[in-house]
Amino acid sequence: MSPYELDARAWQESWDRQQEAYLPDREHRIGVMLDAVAAVVDHDTPRLLDLAGGTGSISLRALARFPRAEITLVDLDPVLLAIAETSLGDRATVVTADLNTPDWTAALPHREYDAVLTATALHWIAEPRLAALYTELRGLLRPGGLFANADHMPDAGLPTLTDRLVARADAHRSARYAAGAVLSWSAWWQHVAADPVLAPLAEKRGQIYPTGHSDDWLPPATWHLDALRAAGFTETGLLWRGGADAVVAGVR
Repeated sequence: MSPYELDARAWQESWDRQQEAYLPDREHRIGVMLDAVAAVVDHDTPRLLDLAGGTGSISLRALARFPRAEITLVDLDPVLLAIAETSLGDRATVVTADLNTPDWTAALPHREYDAVLTATALHWIAEPRLAALYTELRGLLRPGGLFANADHMPDAGLPTLTDRLVARADAHRSARYAAGAVLSWSAWWQHVAADPVLAPLAEKRGQIYPTGHSDDWLPPATWHLDALRAAGFTETGLLWRGGADAVVAGVR
């Protein structure tokens, strides 16, 4: 049992179900990113950075795909980091760092990675800082290395259709909440606050985010692609799209 004495498998399952209520195709989009990793490495020991990795969803799936991968997970949330550390054990290096500060890379164990992957996380970061972060991430990649970001990225050319797709998904999710099929975001955190092991970490989390995360900033995919090109990535484009969500990628 880990120092946290929690059932990480149960909490991972709970987190996955809660996230899948927002992202029904979550597994597919992560799989798309891992396919891209396989395309840019010619060995079975890729060095990966799981950026804002939370409970370790990407890391766990990367290890299932690449059992010998060398993985670093970075996040700031103490609750999610506790679950990640317990789940991953010695199979990954888990690092606490704040992506909103430009010196966050000092906490990393390596200066160069084959790929940096992130999912449904960077929309918490404001526009000027995210643009700067993309430049920092390019500097962490080896030549030919991959950056992939899966998030809410509407298509600027389909505003009406996107609004209708989002409304339809919201209605379906609300019906699932009402039926008790899955926990909402707020209900999941209520369970955390009631857990004797995670509750102290939830209090610490409240000190880090006293007013919660910043408001979502959801620019279209074109903004991300422009920012990646401005950061110096030689190739940029969409790896995947589903409704209002997309995976953008950049190759150094």
